Amino acid sequence: MTTGKIHSIESMGLVDGPGIRTVLFFQGCKLRCRYCHNPDTWNLQGGREMTVQELIKLLKRYEPYYGEEGGVTCSGGEPLLQADFLTELFKACKQEGISTCLDTAGYGNGSYEELLSYTDLVILDIKHDQKDAYHDLTGGDIAVPTAFLEAVKEQEVPLWIRHVVVPNLTDSEEHIKGLGALIRTIPHVKRVELLPYHVLGVEKYEKLGLPYSLQDIPPMNRERTEQLQKLISEIVFA
Repeated sequence: MTTGKIHSIESMGLVDGPGIRTVLFFQGCKLRCRYCHNPDTWNLQGGREMTVQELIKLLKRYEPYYGEEGGVTCSGGEPLLQADFLTELFKACKQEGISTCLDTAGYGNGSYEELLSYTDLVILDIKHDQKDAYHDLTGGDIAVPTAFLEAVKEQEVPLWIRHVVVPNLTDSEEHIKGLGALIRTIPHVKRVELLPYHVLGVEKYEKLGLPYSLQDIPPMNRERTEQLQKLISEIVFA
């Protein structure tokens, strides 16, 4: 019986997709984003092994809270690293009438056509829109999420776009304008959210004995974030 590696479960999430949702945080991530606040999800071998049947049983328990908009959101870590298991789970969810949302950085491997056919919403975290800056920020190759985004566009899955605004890294108006211009070319985008950088995960690095490269960067000013949010919304939805 196929199992997936689950880091943790939030029974009733309010910010990871529409309505009230059960959020499944998948274990494992190949990116090393400089601002990541969940380094404990990186290890591909960690987490609790669970079957699709176990997860469906749990989701059915919380189904009365979902209403018309809620459902399940699979986040991480990076759920696309367990794409086959995720596909089985979403297929079972659709059979049960449970809405499916995929919260991802698009950094997986393989084909996504079947998975996306069972996905009602993709929340895509765009780390950066420039190749070199993307690599500096995440350690990854921008071609990987670009290929995933092309698959989403081909399947015409609705999208929410998220982007973390970090002082001195991704908070310039020039950067936000460029990002907005890119997002404007993507069909079926329903929402764009700028998330202010915070330092709530720094203690995890200390406990895990990991260096934190943004040690001297302060939290992003929320008022400034709101100004940039207005700017990008005007560009994308004008």
